Amino acid sequence: MAQDPDGQDGGQDGVEVNLSHDLDTVSLFRSQTTEAELDADNIRGVLEANGIASVLSRSPYATLGVEVRVAREDLERSQSLIAEALAAGPEAAAEAEAESEEGQ
Repeated sequence: MAQDPDGQDGGQDGVEVNLSHDLDTVSLFRSQTTEAELDADNIRGVLEANGIASVLSRSPYATLGVEVRVAREDLERSQSLIAEALAAGPEAAAEAEAESEEGQ
């Protein structure tokens, strides 16, 4: 069943379909450095810990690098979280990891 582009269709089984551009993904991080994949994994870890979904795009060619994408509506919050994590430094990350391991 095709969705009504005017938003008139209530969706399948009456479920509302969000057709806004707020859910379009935008680039949060893109890098072609040798550490790009590790950086992307760290960024995705911060986002995941804060309930933000992300998409990792890896090129089959290492020289094209990696990219982390988030929903447009989450971009500002994601940027703030990454800035906070960078300001806190690696010591804060190690502490947070130790705390999460204790809670398991």
